[in-house]
Amino acid sequence: MLYGIIVSVITLISFLLIIVILLQPGQKEGLSGGLAAGMAGGASMGARRTADLLSKTTSILAALFLSLSVLANFAIDRGDSGQSTIQQSAMENVDPSEFSAPSQTESAVPQQEDLDIEE
Repeated sequence: MLYGIIVSVITLISFLLIIVILLQPGQKEGLSGGLAAGMAGGASMGARRTADLLSKTTSILAALFLSLSVLANFAIDRGDSGQSTIQQSAMENVDPSEFSAPSQTESAVPQQEDLDIEE
C-alpha cells in the first residue's frame, strides 16, 4: 500500500516536472515570459523572476523525485523469499537428481596409476 502511494506521488511529480521544464525559457524568451503577464500578480513578476522561480521549482521537484524513487525501492513488498522471481521459477523446474555432487564425479586430473610411464 505504501509503495502504491509513493508511486502515485512520483507520477504526479513527473507530470509537474514536465510542465515546469517546458515553461522555462530556452534560448529565446520561452513560455515563461508570455505567461508571466497573464498570471495573477504577473505584472510584478518579470520574466527574470519567473525564470528564477521555475528554476528553483525544477530543483525542488527533481530532489523530491530522486528521494521518493530511492524510498520506493525500500518500500517494495518482496515477500518472504530472499530470491528473485527468476531464481524461484528456475528452482521449480530443476530436478535435484540430475546433478551429482562434485565429490562423486571422477577427477579430470589423471592419477599416478593411470599414467603408463616406463623408465
